[in-house]
Amino acid sequence: MALKFTKMHGAGNDFVVIDGVRQQISLTPENIRFLANRNFGVGCDQLLLVEKAQHKDADFRYRIFNADGGEVEQCGNGARCFVRFVHDHKLTHKREIVVETKSGLISPRLEEDGRVTVNMGAPIFEPKQIPFVSDDRDVMQALQVGNDTIQITAVSMGNPHAVQVVTDVETAPVAAQGPLIENHPRFPKRVNAGFMQVLDRDHIKLRVFERGAGETLSCGTGACAAVVAGIQRGLLNATVHVATRGGTLSISWNGEGSPVSMTGPAISVFDGEINL
Repeated sequence: MALKFTKMHGAGNDFVVIDGVRQQISLTPENIRFLANRNFGVGCDQLLLVEKAQHKDADFRYRIFNADGGEVEQCGNGARCFVRFVHDHKLTHKREIVVETKSGLISPRLEEDGRVTVNMGAPIFEPKQIPFVSDDRDVMQALQVGNDTIQITAVSMGNPHAVQVVTDVETAPVAAQGPLIENHPRFPKRVNAGFMQVLDRDHIKLRVFERGAGETLSCGTGACAAVVAGIQRGLLNATVHVATRGGTLSISWNGEGSPVSMTGPAISVFDGEINL
């Protein structure tokens, strides 16, 4: 099967994006793992599939597959690349679209300066909806990780996140703790592990060990979750610049019940075709 694709990235979080509107697509988990492989395939953190909408209010359906072949609910950096892709490939002339995901509808908008803003919806704190095993929805939750007890904030941005504050992201135990947090039994569907350093009330640094992908250069939903956690803890203002290893994202949130807004880059790297 000859498969056309576009390689894209959002602040270094990279994707293989496939047009499932004009192509007949049938991918197995093995196909996805091959495409994501950086030595033998194209290489990516996630594969994004553009499909015709099933929801009556949506323009497109957006499916996300991690490098391990598993399908997940949401990807913020991918959402920005999604709207850039459908606009560049003339699947739509709209600058703002409604996109159907496994976790609900989102509304990415292509800005005049080339960046993309996404309404990511309201964060979820109820443990059962994250999902997270807890008797309460306290902002600070103690989590036993190996021999250490860390303090996290559990929140869902359409996918689950566990955010902790660290003194220095460069020396944070991302490689050691990341897999343990991701697969912690208190997160039944696994979790994205965020390590946040607060620089001041308007700026943070962030590293994220992503569920099913490992550490990535950037994580859009992780940036949203980190800012939400920081605001809930009283550490941050309503608009925060998030510095990741791949670039900077701007995140805004006006408090519980309000949607999170994310603005950042979406870059096309190259188009290609590969035989599966």
